[in-house]
Amino acid sequence: MPKSLFRLYPPPYEEVSLKGLYLRELLNQRGSTERPFVYANFLTSLDGRIALEDAKGEPYLPKSLTTPDDFRLFLELQCQADCLITHGGYLRALSRGRLGNILQIGVHPLGADLLGWRIRQGLSPQPAVVIASASLDFPMPESIRKSGQSCYIATGEGADPVRVDFWRKQGYEVIFAGQGRMVEGGLLTSHLGRLGYRTIYLVAGPHMLDTMVRESRLSLLFQTITHQLMGGEAFSSLVPGPELGSFGHLRMVSLYYDPVAPTGAGQWFAQFECSGHESAGWR
Repeated sequence: MPKSLFRLYPPPYEEVSLKGLYLRELLNQRGSTERPFVYANFLTSLDGRIALEDAKGEPYLPKSLTTPDDFRLFLELQCQADCLITHGGYLRALSRGRLGNILQIGVHPLGADLLGWRIRQGLSPQPAVVIASASLDFPMPESIRKSGQSCYIATGEGADPVRVDFWRKQGYEVIFAGQGRMVEGGLLTSHLGRLGYRTIYLVAGPHMLDTMVRESRLSLLFQTITHQLMGGEAFSSLVPGPELGSFGHLRMVSLYYDPVAPTGAGQWFAQFECSGHESAGWR
């Protein structure tokens, strides 16, 4: 029997199907090359943890924080993008087996139907991948080459020229999108638009979310909030920087309640529109 959720907002309250919930958003139709549509998705506990840190200071995702329902919706968001932005830290964790591969469409059983959906929408079989990195020190997953995905490496103007030259010799285009070593969201978004990408999905962690919000480039934030208090003295949260002020003001677009989860706690699936996005100037 198909899994159901309960829509709490906007009214009316009603029971809806989990499968296809975010596909109905048709995010792939919202952007343009002049104004790319950027969206992100995060999973948090009630006390705001997105990850904990082990004794070595390495972040990890507690198993109790993840659910198949959340992952299905993650995959629905992923399959609507023509470009994914990830980061070097994820690729290092992937190579050590600490995280699973989320760079290709249709490879996970929970999303086996999504490649067909994507092709019916007129999208390429797989999205492009952008790897944001200050150090340029990460392993390149073999799955990117095997899937035929376009792949770019984004860094700042102050990046190590030896590492830049290394990646160029491997055949990758290096994008300079920042004045120091860090990638800036505004510069990267504009560059990707010039490359022809219209819909951009952030799977790049809190630092990329922070710069996209501060530079008014984020269009939508999807957030799964599990009904548990995680605790932990060392942890990661959604935004790591100083106060955001009005840039952090969001407007809720939708809220769904999933009362049944494998951990015994429920969860909310929320969608927020970034208030500064519409009025922002573009470079």
